[in-house]
Amino acid sequence: MGPQFVTIEFVLTQNNPRRVMSTIVIGEEARIPAWVTDHRSFRRWICSGKFPERGQFFHLGGELWVDLTGETLSHNQIKLAIAMTLGLMIQQGQLGRYFGDGMMLTNLDVLLSTEPNGMFVATNTLRAGQVVLEHGGQSLEVIGTPDMVLEVVSKTTVHKDTVVLPDLYFRAGIPEYWLVDSRSNHFRFDIFRPGRRKYVATRKTDGGIKSEVFGKSFKLIRTVGADDTSDYRLETR
Repeated sequence: MGPQFVTIEFVLTQNNPRRVMSTIVIGEEARIPAWVTDHRSFRRWICSGKFPERGQFFHLGGELWVDLTGETLSHNQIKLAIAMTLGLMIQQGQLGRYFGDGMMLTNLDVLLSTEPNGMFVATNTLRAGQVVLEHGGQSLEVIGTPDMVLEVVSKTTVHKDTVVLPDLYFRAGIPEYWLVDSRSNHFRFDIFRPGRRKYVATRKTDGGIKSEVFGKSFKLIRTVGADDTSDYRLETR
């Protein structure tokens, strides 16, 4: 039998101060130290040099989420297509910086530390101090409120990406939430912007979906590749 991947969720001891927590061992993949009990200690763990190299670990509004699932080809290729298009556009236009998958986003106001599948920080946002890179090129976190975040839904992240994170990103004041569903029978691309109480999907047109952050319309195209798997490209207009 092959490896079994699961998503583990539990409430940190900050919600139950009398609880004494032991080190949590997840198979042979990772150990969560007993002293990781709140958002502050979670961030200390990130920078301790003992943060696991495999798996994904997020602090989402008082809960520690652990995801040891592998990444599908479609999920990987969607991230790549968006990063290639946005990264080049941002670099050529000197608009700011695009952060690819694996960079931690921390927002102290909503007790959030997560690794979006992509995020954009405009130059003016950095200059205004809305986002801080505490250690320059050696920073492990983007701290503050970026201008855009991207999440790609997989079969194990539906609730996290469509319920938990939209609420936290909205409360953190992030202007745009890009969401792509990578599941073959649910393929969909949306750009959400803040409404009165939650994110609202931007209206789609034949030309794509208008991004107020970038001032362009975008359309994510899915085609069949030479190996009968899906290819993706992000068109801009």
